Amino acid sequence: MLQFARTAIRSGSRNLAAGSKPASRGFSQSFRLSQQSVSSGTAAPKASTLRKIGKYTLYSILGSVLAGTGYVSYKLYKEKNPSPQQPQSPMFDNGTPRKTLVILGSGWGSISLLKNLDTTRYNVIIVSPRNYFLFTPLLPSTPVGTIELKSIVEPVRSIARRAPGEVIYYEAEALDVDPTEKFVTIKSLSSSEENAEIKLNYDYLVMGVGAQPTTFGIPGVFENASFLKEIPDAQEIRVKIMNNIEKAATLPLTDPERKRLLNFVVVGGGPTGVEFAAELQDYIDEDLSKWMPELSKELNVTLVEALPNILNMFDKSLIQYAEDLFKQERIILKTNTMVKNVTPTTITAKCGEVTEDIPYGVLVWATGNAPREVSKNLMNRMETQNSRRGLLINDKLQLLGAEDSIWAIGDCTFYPGLFPTAQVAHQEGEYLASVLKKQYKIDQHKWHMLQNPNVHETTKLQSKVDKLEASIKPFKYSHQGALAYIGSEKAIADLAVGESMYQSAGSFTFLFWKSAYLAMCLSFRSRVLVALDWCKVSFFGRDSSV
Repeated sequence: MLQFARTAIRSGSRNLAAGSKPASRGFSQSFRLSQQSVSSGTAAPKASTLRKIGKYTLYSILGSVLAGTGYVSYKLYKEKNPSPQQPQSPMFDNGTPRKTLVILGSGWGSISLLKNLDTTRYNVIIVSPRNYFLFTPLLPSTPVGTIELKSIVEPVRSIARRAPGEVIYYEAEALDVDPTEKFVTIKSLSSSEENAEIKLNYDYLVMGVGAQPTTFGIPGVFENASFLKEIPDAQEIRVKIMNNIEKAATLPLTDPERKRLLNFVVVGGGPTGVEFAAELQDYIDEDLSKWMPELSKELNVTLVEALPNILNMFDKSLIQYAEDLFKQERIILKTNTMVKNVTPTTITAKCGEVTEDIPYGVLVWATGNAPREVSKNLMNRMETQNSRRGLLINDKLQLLGAEDSIWAIGDCTFYPGLFPTAQVAHQEGEYLASVLKKQYKIDQHKWHMLQNPNVHETTKLQSKVDKLEASIKPFKYSHQGALAYIGSEKAIADLAVGESMYQSAGSFTFLFWKSAYLAMCLSFRSRVLVALDWCKVSFFGRDSSV
């Protein structure tokens, strides 16, 4: 009995010990779990939130890159693969005749018209001696290599091919216009024959031939100066600059010829002259100073302007800002200075009563416009055209003396308040496209009036014609402002904001200047190429070879 009790007590003790171990183990595990839960309750949510933010940011960046790549690819594909065009024909499907519209020139006005015109409503013919459109605002950047020339040109045939209706292009020079017989005499540049002249009949004609540089009758300018208006001009200036630098490097420091070769003179204080002088000084300071540091210190850029200030179309505060920056950049500014004579090595200029000879290695003439020969020939034919400044037009851009069939736009015209700028020509082209849209409807109604002897129907059609003609309002230029690059990655802007003007200057304005010019480029291809040129210069600098 006693033995049985002892056995029972030992068995209960073992059971109690065995039962206490799981309880103790469970307590320690739950304590550790509670510690983990406490620690995880303070740190785990933060780590999770940061991971989510990082993940969403990465996805957003990747999505933006993919979307941007897709957009660029789509735009380039559309430009490279245009839709089929409606062919030209003498008649429309309803039997009405299709009128012939001849456009002379491939500048801002003509190309703006072509891009906005419904070319299915006319047999459109464009005539120009150059087979491309040139983005002139960036032309001053090309001689020093900031922008490549191919980046700012767009082939005329590419622009014409993207129109809804077929456009015929002739690479030819317009020689004369007969407003009475309604034909244009052109001379083909692609023909080897000396007298390869063609007569083009037209129903409507648009004169957009632009202007040529003027020398104001100053002796020696045409023979010795380089102009900055076309691509060959920019190429010529670049060759002269690079050759002069290399020639000067071979001459002794004391040689006066070395000093002359390294003196670059720009005549004209408008946007073209100012921007070219600024680009040239940038090239000297940012690129040439690295490869030829001693010679770069000898280079001088001189800007000559006959008026009291440069950039006279800007606000006075911006003019002062630009002139102060030019002084900091060591650009020699000579205002109130008129050029009187030009020789192969010097220009004679007069400031007040003082006359001085300024030696130069490269002379760039960037001031003034004069009518081209075809414009002069047309003016000589018409008694109403008695101006030497350009073709006289009315407020609807119609040529005085030929209002029923000829319009004139761009630099070849003269009308009070309209200046020879790309902005004016661009708006004139858009306006004329809207006018020709209404003119098409007017012509359709007039043709039906002739075909329909019913008096009631004729009266209704005449009423429609009167309403359409009354809806053609005079052209009204909307000034959007002016931009100019002044060097050292700074620009000035005089912008129209509503009815007031807003002035801005500095580095931020330079970024705006770049953005505005990119937006103004004619095609997406040009925007990409110009942006790549700017990036290339930032990374690798400008090319110093010819």
